[in-house]
Amino acid sequence: MILVIGGTGSVGVYAIEHLVAKGYEVLATGSNSLAKERLAQLGVETVNLRMENVADFDKLPTEGIEAVVVLGALLPANNPKNQSAPDYVKDYLEVITIGMVNVLEYCRRNGISKVIKTTSHFDLMKSWARGVALLEDAPRNFPFTGDHAPYVIANNAAVEVMEYYNQQYGFKTCVFRLATVYGVGSHGSLFVDGTVKKSGIQTFVENASQGLPIELWGDVDLSRDLVYVKDVAQAIEKAIASPNAVGVYTIASGVAVTLEQQIKTIIQVFSDPKQPSTIIYRPEKTTHEPSNLYSIEKARRDFGYAPEYSDYEAMMVDYKRELESGRFQEYFGDRALQSSVPAT
Repeated sequence: MILVIGGTGSVGVYAIEHLVAKGYEVLATGSNSLAKERLAQLGVETVNLRMENVADFDKLPTEGIEAVVVLGALLPANNPKNQSAPDYVKDYLEVITIGMVNVLEYCRRNGISKVIKTTSHFDLMKSWARGVALLEDAPRNFPFTGDHAPYVIANNAAVEVMEYYNQQYGFKTCVFRLATVYGVGSHGSLFVDGTVKKSGIQTFVENASQGLPIELWGDVDLSRDLVYVKDVAQAIEKAIASPNAVGVYTIASGVAVTLEQQIKTIIQVFSDPKQPSTIIYRPEKTTHEPSNLYSIEKARRDFGYAPEYSDYEAMMVDYKRELESGRFQEYFGDRALQSSVPAT
């Protein structure tokens, strides 16, 4: 049996569907009641668990768990507090760092050595550059300001604790540093320092679907490495199955897509050909994040990871198909929108 912590979120439901399709029995934790009902139809039991509450782990089985996948976390994208809140930093440390200690102690007590945790690529943000494919061993390099800084710090501490359990107790933990994840989910809108804002990709899709103009801000050649949620799901399954999967891996597409390419593809996929959206170029408006690109060779070598949606058009075509199917209304209700967040 595979335990998926945070299994009722955007990445979680895809990961669980993929694991079930591969023949695994799955137990999930999560608080999304709609997703619980849908997962029950797949034969997946769910329990309520808060990672920071050590007593909650008494609800979990003490035997029969092959691996634990940790997708649950406090994300800036779903945190309604801003940085001036007195417990803003503490919340991230309690949920992500202490929560991970609780997960690892549960595993140590019950003889579970395979643990996979997803985290963000923002720990390398200051090293991002156009055309430079960053490796897993690139030194951490991130800004100590902004709403993401405490999130990154808490994740970094959790990653170090995981390596301690690898060396001290012979665990085989994997850290999945996720590039920006796209897929049908529940984050059409997200929090930026406690203020709700619509995600850029959601705005592009909505405008293209309605034939409205789309503004392209800043450098048209700004490029990003984007990963489709289905590729994250298959990476999780392959790492569970491989005895060689240990350490930090970047799960990305290994391909950089320019902002202009993204918008043109979205128009091609979502607009009515008779009345397609136009692009309004706004070079005077700047974006805050630089280009990024990642090597995925380590994941390819150690557990055969090969993204099926590295082509951005194929990603968007499948996303449209998933969205139009309506099946994610069963998971997320009216929040079944485009997701463009690092990890859930």
